[in-house]
Amino acid sequence: MRIRPLLLPLTATAVAVGTLSLAAPASSTSPAIKAVAAQSDSIPGISSAAHTLPNTSVAPGGTFDLSVWELQEPVGSPGSPTTIPSSRLQGANGFQDAYFYSDSHDGAMTFWAPEKGVTTPNSDYARSELREMNRDGSPANWPLGGTHRLNATLRVVSVTSNVCVGQIHLGKGGPSTKPLVELYYRANGDIVLGTENSPSGGQTTRTVGHVPVGTKWSYTIGVSGGHTIDLTVDGSTTHYAIPSSFNSYQQYFKAGSYNQSSSSSTTKGARVAFYKLTVSHG
Repeated sequence: MRIRPLLLPLTATAVAVGTLSLAAPASSTSPAIKAVAAQSDSIPGISSAAHTLPNTSVAPGGTFDLSVWELQEPVGSPGSPTTIPSSRLQGANGFQDAYFYSDSHDGAMTFWAPEKGVTTPNSDYARSELREMNRDGSPANWPLGGTHRLNATLRVVSVTSNVCVGQIHLGKGGPSTKPLVELYYRANGDIVLGTENSPSGGQTTRTVGHVPVGTKWSYTIGVSGGHTIDLTVDGSTTHYAIPSSFNSYQQYFKAGSYNQSSSSSTTKGARVAFYKLTVSHG
């Protein structure tokens, strides 16, 4: 039986940008995908006896609408990680590799960020992470006014210590390169919200949930009315004030595996699997 993707109407106030669906099993699998599948055999919580498999030759763009995202990977030249544009991510034959791929067991869009990898100039940590874009290919930058939501269902497959799985990041409006909001998952199972105190830095953290490693959970990160951060984790919602010092900045969403630890290891790191990823603006 085939599970059909949920089709949501595109309106001015809500745009669906990714929902997982399962496809029929492939008759042949490329060597690259076989290598990825071999990595997944030891994932906690996934039984090798589960034979309802997706077509692992289908890239994440075949099951998620990636037309409003670009991908940053932990490879490239020092200080300049490789970026994959939306045009290359889209479709069943879109981009995938060892850092970004469809899981061989359940089709999840999976991000791998090792502790050793190419980083941006403003970070010490490697990432395999999506950055929100407009449909015309330009970088998304939206004002705090209105209502903006990032919705995800995911599980952290493995993590060394701490990984950021969702962000609201500062865009145009000033010199700061800080995030407004970061949502972390820690190796002990704690889900932690980090909110920036001002564009110049300083972060306040709060534990907002707890799930074991390998367990599915959901979040919604958003802003409303120009001055409130709205967070929902597995159905529990909390609100936090946005300092006025952020008023001049526009914002954009990020999601994936932004590892929060570094070392010389290319085998330790954070692997995060997404089953749903949508944004809406209104």
